[in-house]
Amino acid sequence: MSTEDLPAPTAKCWQDCTDVYDFLDQIRLRPGMWLSGGSLHDLQKMLIGYQVAVGVHSIDDPCDFWHGGAFSRWLGTRLGGSSPLGWAADIERNTPGGSTPVEEFFRLLDAYRSDVSHASAQAGGTNRRPGVEYMIHTFVTLFWRKRLLTQATKRLEDGGFRMIRLEAGRWNTERDMHRAMAAALGFPDYYGYNLDALNDCLGDVACYGGYDDAPEGAGLVLAFSDYDRFATTCPRAAQVVLDIIADKARQAAVLRRRLICLVHSNDPQIRLEPVGAMPVLWNNDEWSDASRGA
Repeated sequence: MSTEDLPAPTAKCWQDCTDVYDFLDQIRLRPGMWLSGGSLHDLQKMLIGYQVAVGVHSIDDPCDFWHGGAFSRWLGTRLGGSSPLGWAADIERNTPGGSTPVEEFFRLLDAYRSDVSHASAQAGGTNRRPGVEYMIHTFVTLFWRKRLLTQATKRLEDGGFRMIRLEAGRWNTERDMHRAMAAALGFPDYYGYNLDALNDCLGDVACYGGYDDAPEGAGLVLAFSDYDRFATTCPRAAQVVLDIIADKARQAAVLRRRLICLVHSNDPQIRLEPVGAMPVLWNNDEWSDASRGA
């Protein structure tokens, strides 16, 4: 859909905005209310804050106004180069006479949306964000049928995710878990084999990349099989491990990285405490009690 086909924006309360473009339309309608002095740099900072909030809450919103992000790259191509000061400075430097930087931003924004829409149509509507279904409500998702877990891991691998498979049913002690995690994720030799060390080292992997420097593509997935057996043997450690993963996944999202955890349980009625202050939910195909155990 081209920008000419979009309905004219109408004034509304900011809580009623549905996405970043809806929010920007409200600024377009009343720039003096939102941008004191008409500063485009204030708008740039506002959008970065918006994007941080989207990442923290795992909201699927086509917002990419980071310095060096999709809008910046598009603008650099259009203007024939970019400065290290960000897209606001680039627009200010190239604002023609008779216009203002804010007016020029919205003119360029319309052109950017049109180009993105056209590129998406040519791509045949492929999923722009694979794996988002495992990040919207919680970073840790439960599976009972291994078939569904296998299908999920294949979809994520096909989407470019780095997949780490861990056979939790073989862990008889917490030490077994630490050995497996350290080996799979390439933890350094000084890894302490305790939950505090796991918190530190997994944070490095989630937020900054693997110790083995392996390419991660779209993100990193930890897929645990037979986790209920480990939870029975080491209940506290099993709960804390998932809590650590959820916490690090949230931190990674702020840095525009993705960590997803898929957990298989042979017990269809397993109940885990909230992790990362969020509940551990069943996948979409097995969310109801009636869909498990049949």
